[in-house]
Amino acid sequence: MSRRDRYDIVVVGAGVVGAAAALACARDGLRVALVEARAPAQWRADAPDLRVYAFAPDNAALLEDLGVWAAVASARLQPYRAMRVWDAGGGDPIVFEADAFARTELGWIVEHGLLVDRLWSALPAAGVELHCPDRVSGLEQDEDSATVLLESGLRLRARLVLAADGGDSQLRAMAGIDTVTRDRGQSGLVAFIDHANPHQATCWQRFLPTGPLAFLPFAGSDGGEGRRSSIVWTLPEAEALRLRDCDEASFLVELDRAFDGPLGPMRAVSKRVAFPLKRQLAESVVAGRVALIGDAAHVVHPLAGQGVNLGLRDVAALRATLREAAAGGGDIAAPSRLTRWARTRRSENTVAAHAFDGLNRLFSNDALVPTLLRGPLMGLVGKMPPLTHAFWRRAAGL
Repeated sequence: MSRRDRYDIVVVGAGVVGAAAALACARDGLRVALVEARAPAQWRADAPDLRVYAFAPDNAALLEDLGVWAAVASARLQPYRAMRVWDAGGGDPIVFEADAFARTELGWIVEHGLLVDRLWSALPAAGVELHCPDRVSGLEQDEDSATVLLESGLRLRARLVLAADGGDSQLRAMAGIDTVTRDRGQSGLVAFIDHANPHQATCWQRFLPTGPLAFLPFAGSDGGEGRRSSIVWTLPEAEALRLRDCDEASFLVELDRAFDGPLGPMRAVSKRVAFPLKRQLAESVVAGRVALIGDAAHVVHPLAGQGVNLGLRDVAALRATLREAAAGGGDIAAPSRLTRWARTRRSENTVAAHAFDGLNRLFSNDALVPTLLRGPLMGLVGKMPPLTHAFWRRAAGL
């Protein structure tokens, strides 16, 4: 089989970032094909997805513009109005509160599966041509186009191909782009926890010598009383596996000791899952007419919940570049345009990745000097409103 007529955009990978990119391009009148190896499971309210994001306001605005945010909000969405961050070694916490920023919320906690489900639901009406299940088996490029070869035998030729196929991106490898990876031997342990006291629409994060422990408020099946949270606990790999596999009573004892927070007695209401953590940056985010977005370009520590936010900012910035090109009647994937977009995005994502990794290194150790300094330094930052405002505005994309 052959498909020789040219698309404007071919997107490979239909997770949150890839589906959003395809939908954004189609909404802007471009001819788009989307390739995905497997269709996602349908989201169910009674089966919460353990993968949750602290969703930023700029990306909520992007999804609202794409016509899907209302569908997400009507299903399940937990606003958070405050963040409290403190160190186990002592010192005052850093506190971020919505009122201080003249907002009703700082952001929202939302499930990965729900975002994907609502984005996929919007694809057909937008005119996105979906190839699923199918996989990329090859890549060809010439001066004015790139062609992806699919296992089904189809050849999809486009002015621009977007690799959104994750941290282990096959398309990135086919484009000849290498990565720089740092593996710190840590894993993230995730689960849903019910607790006796309300979460107060607050994200709680305590830094421990083994890594940060976060409690993210979740709109679960607790009668609307706000007594359920999603935990993300960074631990050495062996310790994460031990706590994943130990009995529930032992796990809760260690969780309570590690958190030492105000949420009261706890009860586990889901399985526990551990996943490896690493920092990975592509050495380039453009090769000819292939551009990398999302985890294909950058994998960061989940310290501030910024992974999906950075990926969607790739999409928003690329959308602005493509709109500018279309308005001027130029080639949407002209090397000069892609180079400018790539320079800006790679710079921002590199700074973010190294900043998150640096914070994790600073707090995830029990060396004497960092332990003595970090608590007081955190307390000092918390007493400087302009600095806390700057931190939050950067995280919020504002």
